[in-house]
Amino acid sequence: MRQAFSKTVLLGISLFFLSLQGCAVVTAVGAGTSGVAVIHDRRTPGTLIDDQIIEVKAVSRLHADEDLSEQSHIDVTCFNSIVLLSGEAPSDSLRNRAEEIVKAIPKVKAVHNEIAVVAPSSALSRSGDTWITGKVKTNLIANEDVDATRIKVVTERGIVYLMGLVTPEEANIATEIVRRVGGVQRVIRLFEYIQPNTDQNE
Repeated sequence: MRQAFSKTVLLGISLFFLSLQGCAVVTAVGAGTSGVAVIHDRRTPGTLIDDQIIEVKAVSRLHADEDLSEQSHIDVTCFNSIVLLSGEAPSDSLRNRAEEIVKAIPKVKAVHNEIAVVAPSSALSRSGDTWITGKVKTNLIANEDVDATRIKVVTERGIVYLMGLVTPEEANIATEIVRRVGGVQRVIRLFEYIQPNTDQNE
């Protein structure tokens, strides 16, 4: 039954992203938008699908490990086949085990292991991180010099991680925007850099 469910989830993800063709239209609410925002993702449609499948597999495999599931709080984010592991684990051995599990997933190019060796964060701390992420995204959307839809934002314990395919100028603009958000302790850039006027999916 569980295997059938997993296949259904992966099929749904695949069909959804195949429909994107590298460009999607979504309803957006926020400063500087007119209600509809066009997302120009620089990843290819195939890579979009791969990233979602990698995340599903990573979460499933980490959850299947009893020690990791019961003792740790780990978030998985994949962009362009590069995985960010963030959160907390009580020991180096569990931190390293999580990385090895994810590295073994097909099509994973690299793993940024940002899991802190501390006790799992509280619900209050995580709600604060959610607020920071929302504020960061709002501020990015409000700035006309950067396309917020091309940047992934992850926050853990006030530390903001930025992922995406961006130019050096876009990276600098985004970083300065994030640094000005209240509650941000540090900004870690995990960008992949491209030349100006270059799209990966062209």
